[in-house]
Amino acid sequence: MLKNQVAIITGSARGIGKEIALMYYKQGAKIVVNYPGDFEKEAAESVVETIRSEGGEAMAVCADVTNFKEAEELIKTTVSTYGKIDILVNNAGITKDMLLTRMTEAEFDAVINVNLKGVFNCTKFAVKAMLKTGGKIINISSIVGLSGNVGQCNYSASKAGIIGFTKTIAKEYGSRNIRVNAIAPGFIQTDMTKVLKESVKEEMNKQIPLKRLGNPEEIAKVATFLASDLASYVTGEVIRVDGGMAM
Repeated sequence: MLKNQVAIITGSARGIGKEIALMYYKQGAKIVVNYPGDFEKEAAESVVETIRSEGGEAMAVCADVTNFKEAEELIKTTVSTYGKIDILVNNAGITKDMLLTRMTEAEFDAVINVNLKGVFNCTKFAVKAMLKTGGKIINISSIVGLSGNVGQCNYSASKAGIIGFTKTIAKEYGSRNIRVNAIAPGFIQTDMTKVLKESVKEEMNKQIPLKRLGNPEEIAKVATFLASDLASYVTGEVIRVDGGMAM
């Protein structure tokens, strides 16, 4: 479904971003695996090697999405290598959970900078590259951006901001054939949830009608739909992938 398209997935050395990168390549896309620093380099190169070993095209690009210039270079490097950009998935994200009265300014700023400012930075330069050709932008939000969550005022604010940002950019650039959508995952089995106690996971499952955590592949499937022509008349949408948790 994505044959010969060029896709950047931020924060794709592991977790949901990695799964999206692998699924996109299987659908024919050329993949840019983005990672923020040397601590992720080996993991990012492993994703690239997996894709290349199976006959796909991919490269790893180090860029801290919170840095305006590095975000610009990420897009420039992609265009100079592959000639264009068709798909941007703004997936990079972090958490620094704490109750409001105990949360530091640094913890709040760090989450907003990665999760929200990073989306602005990458989207700004990607849109410029897409103006003549059109494109698809998929922003990874969260159900806590819709419902809030105790101990996550920074994370919830960043993910709610992504939703407003998504709708605005969809309105601004729909006439240029640029579709912008968001995915709001629920509790997904990633490195973030692996460290949780089984008792905590059991309590999570009680809140989910499907009675289980999701997996990264289930997010990647929706991201593939939104990047493909199957979603050619879908823009400004927020799709919850949460097992029914936020109904």
